[in-house]
Amino acid sequence: MKRTSFLLLLALALFISCNSKTKSETTKPEESKPFKILVLTERGGQHGGFTDAGIQWLGQQAETMKFEMTEINHTKQINDEFLSQFAVIIQLDYPPYAWTEEAETAFMKYIDEGSGGWIGFHHATLLGEFDGYPMWQWFSDFMGGIRFQNYIAPLADGTVRIEDKTHPVMKGIPESFIIPDDEWYTFDKSPRPNVHVLASVDESSYRPASDIKMGDHPVAWVNPAKKARNVYFLIGHSSKLYDTEEFTAMFANAIIWAAGKNK
Repeated sequence: MKRTSFLLLLALALFISCNSKTKSETTKPEESKPFKILVLTERGGQHGGFTDAGIQWLGQQAETMKFEMTEINHTKQINDEFLSQFAVIIQLDYPPYAWTEEAETAFMKYIDEGSGGWIGFHHATLLGEFDGYPMWQWFSDFMGGIRFQNYIAPLADGTVRIEDKTHPVMKGIPESFIIPDDEWYTFDKSPRPNVHVLASVDESSYRPASDIKMGDHPVAWVNPAKKARNVYFLIGHSSKLYDTEEFTAMFANAIIWAAGKNK
């Protein structure tokens, strides 16, 4: 009886060990599989330097942060099936107009249904009538119901102040820091009533000083009304941003958060 009991216990131990090993071997590759991000870019033009530096920076981060990047410069191939492969969409200074109707529909669905995350920079809020295109009202509402009004064409340094230190995008970011050489867009109104503001710019800190001001001037925010994790950064004009530790830290934080990798 003792020998039989021993053999049964041994068999059970081997069975459990085998099953545990199989499960581990099955889940490990999935856990280490890179997630995919889609980057919409404008190449050339006044934002070309920022975009070029951004693609280079993303390429340098891809292995460490475990993502694969696809860059496109137009929306012709965007549809539901195409977007379904991406955990995050990044509008790296890509504007909210000149999209195909199919791309607009697929993007709205992606955001409204929470199919993935979204990060927008600077030119993504050029909301109004531009180059013969009407304003995309859904996108304006997504950004807090705003319309582009003006910008600081000569560029200026400005001090950004964090308003929500607890948000994952602001993890490890100091209370205030300087952003160099930006255009500092202004809008017809503050988006604050319709979004959750993460940071704002102190307009009195502009160097050189500028008369182009908003008063309440958010520069980073999320729209919690959308199912997709989303964050918009007003900043995004100069390639100098990628030499700014606070900016790259926010960008990296945003990617991890938008992809849902910091749960």
